[in-house]
This record gives sequence, structure tokens and C-alpha cells, in this order.
Amino acid sequence: MALSKVVMPKLSEAMETGKLIKWLKKEGDRVNAGDILAEVETDKADVEMEAFGAGVLRKILVKEGDSAPVGSLIAVIAEPSEDISALVAGAASVAKPEPSARPAGVTASANVGTPERAGEARVPVSSTSPVVVAQSTAPERAGEARVPASPMTRVKASPLARKVAAQSGVDLHIVRGTGPGGRIVRKDVEAATRAGGAPVRVRAPSNLPEYEDLPLSQMRAVIAKRMPLSKGPVPHFYVSSEVAMDRAWDLRERLNAIEGRPKISVNDFVVCACAQALLQHPGVNASFQGDAIRVFHRAHIGIAVALDEGLITPVLRDCHAKTLNAIAVDSRDLTERARTRKLKAQELSGATFSISNLGMFDVTEFSAIINPPEGAILAVGTVRRVPVVTDDGLGVGRRMMLTLSCDHRVMDGAMGARFLQDVKRLLEEPLRLLV
Repeated sequence: MALSKVVMPKLSEAMETGKLIKWLKKEGDRVNAGDILAEVETDKADVEMEAFGAGVLRKILVKEGDSAPVGSLIAVIAEPSEDISALVAGAASVAKPEPSARPAGVTASANVGTPERAGEARVPVSSTSPVVVAQSTAPERAGEARVPASPMTRVKASPLARKVAAQSGVDLHIVRGTGPGGRIVRKDVEAATRAGGAPVRVRAPSNLPEYEDLPLSQMRAVIAKRMPLSKGPVPHFYVSSEVAMDRAWDLRERLNAIEGRPKISVNDFVVCACAQALLQHPGVNASFQGDAIRVFHRAHIGIAVALDEGLITPVLRDCHAKTLNAIAVDSRDLTERARTRKLKAQELSGATFSISNLGMFDVTEFSAIINPPEGAILAVGTVRRVPVVTDDGLGVGRRMMLTLSCDHRVMDGAMGARFLQDVKRLLEEPLRLLV
């Protein structure tokens, strides 16, 4: 069997480097083509990397936890009799460890099983709960150790986690973070609340650092690089429409009351409506190719998912061929795996149209930025109860705002408006989505 080079794969359109999370094979193991060699962290997900050749994993060049540029040599597969010395000697050192420096005055959290360093907090001695003990004069609870925390300790937490903590009365000093670098994310705050209710708020010390500079995560760095390339060169225009969601809301409640059926979300209705409308308006299901407009005949819809470290848009493929129930099941699975960074490589790219829904955050209306090379993205607001004028007078109805962002190189206002009109019609006559 010929020698096989294992290189850092390009697992998403924007990926420039990848981080080796874990090697699933060790040096000396025999591997076959298709075997899973390692887990790689990209800007969007943690992805399994397959072997394309068979033989013995002779040499690993990038250690777990290190990063390497796309296309760089990270391992060598060969038979025991093959000479790989020249290849290994000529390989440049491309693994780059994550920076360990932190802002002055900011202390890292202690880890389970490691000795405490000065000013750091201990985690619970025997508990799977994310709650840890903050500095307090109260007696220790069972299974927990007293914290010798420094008053200068700065909690690392995402903005969303801080907001949820403020709303629920959770003191972030007593929450253990499970995000990158021990950062506290929303699920940690929610788990802390479930574990023992909202802890007693501890008064913040007055001598906290003025600020801290948090290094960009890989996802946030890619977002920062790509957004100017989207908003700047792509000539956006926007069309908005208010949708009467009374019938869709009632239908959703009736469907969700049936035992054994998948739970349907408002977003599932929107995805289904867009998929059908895209078949009728292929000019919206298109992208700018420089000297041509590429029109797609299948609806692969990107569903924006908000993570603590940034936004990810996994792709739900062939939505035009899926029933509402299938969209609900597949969308929920896709979203859950996006939040746990367990997406497959083919689910990270290839969308022909995207949907961004901020309704769960009580956002009434917003405009989304197009994700090139797609030609459009739909922004979905919350379903709200508002006064409405009907033929019988003044009443109360459920209304939702939709805003379509369009690439003016691909389509004009009338084309975008006609597409949005059909999406609105399908949502206001939702039984058509069940056909």
C-alpha cells in the first residue's frame, strides 16, 4: 500500500485552521480507509476526520490541543517497511497551541483534580452539578469545599450568560463554566438554577478590574473576518411584511396536542413555507457567481443557531421534499447537534437560502446579513398579540414580522416582494403546508 499523507482537511468554506481535539488512533495502530482518525474543531463544529488510505499510523505530527493550517501535514499512514523519514523531516512545524496568556488581574478557574493556585476557587468535591461554592461566611454544604477566592477574581462569562444570571438572580462566582477555557455559558447558569434554585446573590467587590480583553474564539474570529466581506461588497436591500399567524398558531397547538407526533415550532412552519415558495420563485433561490447567476432547483435551507461564542448556520437539505413533520424532526436534531458542536462536515455548507429567527428573544423586527454566496436570508420576529382591525371592528390577533434581505445583483425588489408575498400566504393558510 502506498504511503498516505494525512492533512488538515477543509471542513467549511471559511475554515483556515483546525484544532486537533482528540486522536482516536495512536501511533502503531493499523487503519483502513474510512476509519475515523481524529476529532477536529472548526469554526463551526467538532467534526470526525476519516482516513483516506490504509496502513499503519506511523507518525502523528500535531498533538491533541494544537492547531494547524488547512492542508498542512498532521500525520503519516504507511506500511512498516516504508521509509517516511524524509517526509517527517521535511514537514514544517504547523501545530500552534492555543494562547494561554490572560489579561492582567484576571484569574483562571481551578479544574477538578488539579491543585489550587493562589486566589483560585475549588470545584465541588463530588458532584456533577456545575455549581461551585463562592467565597462566603456561610458553612460549607455537603460535598463542597470553602473557596479562598481573591476579591480580584474576574468571572469569564458570555454576555448571554450574564444576562440570564442577572434575570434569575444567579451569582456567576458560584457557577462552573463548561465553555471554551472554562467560560460560563447560558446552559451553565440554567443548570445552576435547576440544581439548587437561584443562589443568594453575593455583593460584588468594589475593586474589580476596569476591563478584560477576551481572545477571539475560532468561530468569532471567522465571523469578524467574513462579515465585512458580506455586508460591504453585497448590495443589500430589504422587504418586510406582517403575517397574520392566528391560523398557524391554532394549527400548531392542535398538532402538538396529538400524542406521538413530533412537536412543531413556529420556525418549522416558516421553513416549510419558504421551501415551497422557493420552488415557485427560483430567482430567490440563487447566488451571484461573478459572470453568472446560479439558480438552484433544490431548497437547502440554512437555519441560524445562536451559540454563546457566535452564530452558526447548519444546513437542512432538500426542505422542498420534506413534510412539515420531517422538517420539525430534522430541524430539531440539526439544532441540538449544532449547539453541542457535533455537526457533520456536509451540514456546514451548501445552503441556497437561510432563515434567522430571533423571535424567542422577543425581537419584533430586524434585518439579517446575507451569508455569501447565498442570494437572500429571511429574518423572523416574534409572534405577538396586538390589536387588529377586522371587518367586525377592533380585535386581538397574532402577528409576526418577516424581513427579507436580498442581494440586488441577483434579484430586484419586485422578485423579493413576490416571494415574501407567497411565504405570507402559506403561513396565513397553513393547511396548505400539510399537503
